[in-house]
Amino acid sequence: MDILRRVAELRGEGRDVVSLCAGEPGGGAPTGVSAAAAALHSSGAPLTYTPALGIAGLRRAVAGHYRRWYGIEVPPENVAITTGSSGAFMLLFLSSFNPGDRVALARPGYPAYRNILGALGIEVVELDCGPATRYQPTAELLDAAVREHGPLAGLMLASPANPTGTMVTRAELAELAAWCARGGARLISDEIYHGITYPGAGAEDPRGVCAWELDRDAVVISSFSKYWGMTGWRLGWAIVPDDLLPVVDALAGNVALCPPAPAQYAAIEAFTEESYAEAEAFVEEFARTRSTLLDNLGRLGWGRAAPADGAFYLYADLGDELEGFADSAEYCSALLEGAGVALVPGGDFDAEGGRTAVRLSFAAGSAAVAEAVERIVRFQADRRR
Repeated sequence: MDILRRVAELRGEGRDVVSLCAGEPGGGAPTGVSAAAAALHSSGAPLTYTPALGIAGLRRAVAGHYRRWYGIEVPPENVAITTGSSGAFMLLFLSSFNPGDRVALARPGYPAYRNILGALGIEVVELDCGPATRYQPTAELLDAAVREHGPLAGLMLASPANPTGTMVTRAELAELAAWCARGGARLISDEIYHGITYPGAGAEDPRGVCAWELDRDAVVISSFSKYWGMTGWRLGWAIVPDDLLPVVDALAGNVALCPPAPAQYAAIEAFTEESYAEAEAFVEEFARTRSTLLDNLGRLGWGRAAPADGAFYLYADLGDELEGFADSAEYCSALLEGAGVALVPGGDFDAEGGRTAVRLSFAAGSAAVAEAVERIVRFQADRRR
């Protein structure tokens, strides 16, 4: 957020800045969703509170999505519509864990997991997930965590992951789900980037593997923000196991009363054939942009990069290009001020190993990435002169 604020300041001063820091697709909502929202607002119909867990039509539509993509039956009553996936994290962390419980998650990983859990008094146990495990948790890492810290109440998993884009295979997810079942730990699966995967890049299943295919006691969290490009609509959902439903329902009515009403009514249109086709076209563009970036990775001269199986991120060590900088935060600041390219320093995602790494979001498209690569190459070459 600090970087985005500085990007806005520089653009306000007339600077040309290529921003590759936000995980935000540039295409916006599908046409049918936007049209439905416009019709709703122009109708003059009152927008009142909805049920705490969302309108019935949208919950049915989400359930149908799981039938379409994964071939599984999800009862609509197990679908909780939330204020973005962020709202789902809050509700499901509150309902699943108590203060003092221990929850494991991968490092590097999305910082909001750690921050929300910590704010709720839950002990975060970070698993050092590096290249050897493709930046994903394993049963062996969980066993080691239990030996060091004691029993775990939960495992927070993301596949595809932010910032690395790596995915677990079906067999790996099954092993993690079985480990959680044996140890009495709740598996919480963040599947917000499902659908944004790349054939031949390690994505075994075309959309990703849904945890509910393997474990009906798992919590699944997703959102309209990434695949459908609806970040500002603040609408997500959770697939909630039966034992947590009454608690989640009660909490939802207290935390936010209900998700945004107009977004809910419009989002039903996200599940039409036309909207799926539009979303798939953007995924194809992400794939082209990813190829552009990987083809130019050698020119950047950076070190090891995580395999971007899905999502739209490249997480890479800066290698020798970090020389002369205290850490990647200082590198990113100099790059933004000197070359007008915004990246995210890795310390946000890994407080221990991330000081030498950066995350680049290629959601901005091929032209932006190509321009950014040229600027980064020039910036690094000028420093060596």
